Amino acid sequence: MVGHLKVFEALKWASSFLQENDRDANAGEILLCHLFNKTRAQLYADMRMELPEDIQLKFEQAVKEHVGGVPIQHIIGYEEFYGRKFQVNEHVLIPRPETEELVVGAIQRIKKHFGEQRELKMIDVGTGSGAIAVTMKLECPFLSVTATDISPLALNVARENARLAEAEIDFKQGNLLQPLIEGGGKVDIVLSNPPYIPNRDKDVLSVVVKDHEPHLALFGGEEGLDFYIRFMKELPLVINNRALIGFEIGAGQGEQVAKLLKETFAESKVEIVNDINGKERMVFCRVPGSE
Repeated sequence: MVGHLKVFEALKWASSFLQENDRDANAGEILLCHLFNKTRAQLYADMRMELPEDIQLKFEQAVKEHVGGVPIQHIIGYEEFYGRKFQVNEHVLIPRPETEELVVGAIQRIKKHFGEQRELKMIDVGTGSGAIAVTMKLECPFLSVTATDISPLALNVARENARLAEAEIDFKQGNLLQPLIEGGGKVDIVLSNPPYIPNRDKDVLSVVVKDHEPHLALFGGEEGLDFYIRFMKELPLVINNRALIGFEIGAGQGEQVAKLLKETFAESKVEIVNDINGKERMVFCRVPGSE
């Protein structure tokens, strides 16, 4: 970029440069909002404002970094989830809008399944940034929330996000539900967005994802189902008589995950739920307990 540009000129340059390199054209807006600490509406109101030299340099550098493959969220340091900011880095999966739908679905089903029962224990398995655990605790303060992750580095990020959000969560390091099994604990609700991308899809992923997000949180074996299969061995050991289980899933995995749950909990009600884009995205299992 040459000379002092106005906001609209900088955005036009960024949009064109990003599109030429197969990146989201709107990334420039996100970066400028961050650099100016303004909302999108405020930025649009200042379209004819000239960029200060230091911001213009930072903006150009950030756009080039993103073109080089660095996720926008790593450049600005956070992602928004359920209206709140969550710190992210290379040790955690960047929270996606689809996962917000898992949270919404869980909240709706907790009310239906447990009625007015208010002393409920929940676990978020493979918490990553802590987005699910923190959001559930803040939206449903009556929940006693535990969150696990195999990665100590991910747990550091989750703990910091919980601290910033003032959400009281019990974090445990370990593989899937093992920390709960070892401690002899039981829960009413299990939520998880486990790694579900089939290993064979590694080569078709964008470099923004493949080279910058933890493979530990992305890949779930040859068919992407390894973690769901392991869950079926561990879930019966940790859930209370009456329970709710909610998983995020990948495209085309609904029937298989639903079948696994139905085989494990014969009396349960299992439903496959599509996301806002009409893709299979969640499977919920309601274990009835003693009616």
